[in-house]
Amino acid sequence: MAQIIRDRVFGSFGGSRRHNRVPIPIPQPEPEPEPERVVMPVYPVEDLPNPFGDLGPHLSDSDLRETVYEILVGACRSSGPKPLTYTPQSEKITDRNSQSSSSSSSLSSLQRSLTSSAKKALGLQQTASSKRLGGSSKRSGSVFELMRVQMRVSEQTDTRIRRALLRVAAGQLGRKIESMVLPLELLQHFRSLDFANQQEYEAWQRRNLKVLEVGLLVYPHMPSDRKDTAPQQLRKIIRGALEKPMETGKNTETMQVLRSLVMSLACRSFDGTVSDTCHWADGFPLNLRLYQKLLESCFDLNEETSIIEELDEVLEVMKKTWVVLGINQILHNLCFAWVLFHRYVTTGQVDNDLLFAANNLLAEVQQDANATKDPSYLKIVSSTLNTILGWTERRLLAYRDVFNAGNIESMQNIVSLGVLSAKVLVEDISHEYRRKRKEVDVARDRVDTYIRSSIRTAFAQKLEKVGSNKRLSKSQNNRIPTLSVLATEVSELAFSEKDIFGPVLKRWHPFATGVAMATLHSCYGDKLKQFVDGISELTPDTVQVLKAADKLEKDIVQIAVEDSVDSEDGGKSIIQEMPPYEAEAVMAELAKAWIRTRLDRLKEWVDRNLQQEVWNPQANKERFAPSAIEVLRIVDETLEAFFMLPIPMHPGLIPELKTGLDRCLQYYVSKAKTGCGTRITFIPTLPALTRCSAGSKFHGVFKKKERSHINQRRKSQVGSTNGDGSFGIPQLCVRINTLQHIRMELGVFEKRIVAHLGNLESTQKGDFANGMGKMFELSAPACFEGIQQLCEATAYKVVFHELSHVLWDGLYNVDAPSCRIEPFLQELEQFLEIISSTVHNRVRTRLITDVMKASFDGFLLVLLAGGPSRSFTLRDSNIIEEDFKFLTDLFWSNGDGLPADLIAKLSTTVKDILPLYRTETDSLIEKFKRTTLENYGSSAKSHLPLPPTSDEWNSNDPNTLLRVLCHRNDETAAKFLKKTYNLPKKL
Repeated sequence: MAQIIRDRVFGSFGGSRRHNRVPIPIPQPEPEPEPERVVMPVYPVEDLPNPFGDLGPHLSDSDLRETVYEILVGACRSSGPKPLTYTPQSEKITDRNSQSSSSSSSLSSLQRSLTSSAKKALGLQQTASSKRLGGSSKRSGSVFELMRVQMRVSEQTDTRIRRALLRVAAGQLGRKIESMVLPLELLQHFRSLDFANQQEYEAWQRRNLKVLEVGLLVYPHMPSDRKDTAPQQLRKIIRGALEKPMETGKNTETMQVLRSLVMSLACRSFDGTVSDTCHWADGFPLNLRLYQKLLESCFDLNEETSIIEELDEVLEVMKKTWVVLGINQILHNLCFAWVLFHRYVTTGQVDNDLLFAANNLLAEVQQDANATKDPSYLKIVSSTLNTILGWTERRLLAYRDVFNAGNIESMQNIVSLGVLSAKVLVEDISHEYRRKRKEVDVARDRVDTYIRSSIRTAFAQKLEKVGSNKRLSKSQNNRIPTLSVLATEVSELAFSEKDIFGPVLKRWHPFATGVAMATLHSCYGDKLKQFVDGISELTPDTVQVLKAADKLEKDIVQIAVEDSVDSEDGGKSIIQEMPPYEAEAVMAELAKAWIRTRLDRLKEWVDRNLQQEVWNPQANKERFAPSAIEVLRIVDETLEAFFMLPIPMHPGLIPELKTGLDRCLQYYVSKAKTGCGTRITFIPTLPALTRCSAGSKFHGVFKKKERSHINQRRKSQVGSTNGDGSFGIPQLCVRINTLQHIRMELGVFEKRIVAHLGNLESTQKGDFANGMGKMFELSAPACFEGIQQLCEATAYKVVFHELSHVLWDGLYNVDAPSCRIEPFLQELEQFLEIISSTVHNRVRTRLITDVMKASFDGFLLVLLAGGPSRSFTLRDSNIIEEDFKFLTDLFWSNGDGLPADLIAKLSTTVKDILPLYRTETDSLIEKFKRTTLENYGSSAKSHLPLPPTSDEWNSNDPNTLLRVLCHRNDETAAKFLKKTYNLPKKL
């Protein structure tokens, strides 16, 4: 059996390095230093969940190893006519120096047969065994000694176990190992004196009790009957003994009860009879976990990836435990396959021989699973193969990340492992497959999935790499389009797939390379389609991409055809997976739609980015909107691209492009000023005409306190730069700057177009000059009108909205001498500073001029429409005139502000009206009557009509004169207004 196993499992190891491993570490006098090893690159070490099941907190790996060693010793002792001997360390050292002729003449029949036949069949060298064991005069003893060392069991422990087994045998002569419960026998025959100390003995006792618990209660060979009380009684005794050591003498009451319960549970059978075989270590998964520990001793302790040279002999010895553990050949194949695979993974995947051996054993498992209907076995097979398949597919679904030309051999083994696992799971375990018997090529399907997944992953990585490199190369003015670079990268990927991976995968898939090519074609085609759908225009970059795509497609198709040349359909099925890119047709179509697509995209871009624009004055040092920079950049790029189109440029296309760009810019300008308001938006509604309410001093004091409170409350908002979100004063200034910047750039575009036209043929230039007309005839006027509107709206927003609390609510309110213009001027100056530091110098004077006009209008509104709380005496006229001078001086700024003649011109209306406030009331009344009669004729003699509010204030306007009277604080004016119009004193 061992010969067959080794031949099948390690059939390719004949000349491998495995057969000159470093010996098992038996103590040597003054050992020689090891030769320097070559450090090989390894994968990160990882671990896998055990597919046989988790024993939880019951038994540790050390517990399992010690337990299975006890089983091994017991099984070997009771399996032959003579007990298995053991060789003390001192004897082995002596044997190592004996003559080789003596050792060769005393070989046992077992050793001769295994060495001469099995190893010859395997092609193994026959020199390592004698070197390792130092001679073979005690061959069987030496093999067992090797296993003891491999399982890390001390000589003292081995001696103790053998001594106990001798005691067992003395009372039960001829009794086989399978007819006894070994932990029970050892508990009864071991004494504390057999151990170095009491603690060691108690630990050993607890382990054996836990073994009984796991083997008979937790994972029994046969489930217990609910009516049977033995399990509960046994559990109680074990729990008690785990807390307090029990007396294990042969005749103690506790031991007799324990023996009775253990034997009643261990000797049960499925047919209800009492079995001669005791089942205490053959329940799933305990038996597999124990056997796994036994199989792990096949690996050299000195070099954990090496199989020991004495594998044949060791496996033959291990087989003696099968009767106790319930192991058979199919379970051995499965367990050994897992152990080999697990060792390959946990040692960093450095030894492909382990993987090859696991593959060979997995082929045995496939045959076993196909011939076996045992549900327990199939469940373990399913768990094991799912774990292996999961591990392999984590590598094979992105195999290009793991494998290359240097380690392609391991890839072949891993693919084989994954395919074999999948075939067993689908063909031999799947009930659905068995029931329907579908014609499924599992190997081909799995490999097809691996190829497509890996190629998609590799393509995504290439795409990311190209994108990263593109971002890094922007500073170097690298104009190569991303998809052109990607096409080159994909072509290299295609050829490497053909040369490295295709030949390996062709073993399982006849069109392996063709499938990879079809997947690459699809991946790049998707990106190419996105590219074409996204641009819909023919630019030099587009041409470059389409040419690169055409070349890539030809390479890919050629590789696929060569790979499929020997197939039945000649590769037609693969070619059908690759619909043509039709790059030339795309170029022709894009040329026709170039202008329309560019203009539509620009329009969409304007809409999208204007919705996100916040008009932040800190966005750049020029203080205009980033969206405008992008709009102008796109316009510029569109013009550049237009003149670089690799097609004849007909003069008729130039006016069409120019008109479209002009409309887009006009659209941007109109959107930039939308929602910002106009002059009328911010001028307050004029209150109804009333007489002034000149009350008592106390009344005035209270009102002043109230007003002071209001001013203090609103003071906190003064200077707010973003109180209205994207419509704050700084943001409005940015809008003004933006339109000015666009207006200036229009001239740059005109010059650039003319320069490009110089490269055209003379006839085209002549035709163009005849039909071109004026450039940007929509956007240029729109910029001018937009700047005008925004400047006026900003000015009136500052005065009538931002400064309403110090102008409309504060200036001359209740008590003119104590509510003068200084607060208004202080806060106005802050806004003028914001405007001066934000607005472009070419429109700054215009905006400040509009602010001055709005300030003058606001000043007059306070005087003429400030409501009943504003009352003026003749003495107040000096205050008013002085305040107005302060206001004009703010804008003059000692000659550093606006020109004096401009200030004088715009202040004419105010200066015309201010003298009315120092005119006597009677004179005002007479002037009012006279101008009213002049306006309304003789019909006004009997009853003076109430004049309507005029569009403009002036000293000869009846409405202006009436409003001055309404705010005149004297009895004459009050009586006239009461008598003539019955005006109230309150709103």
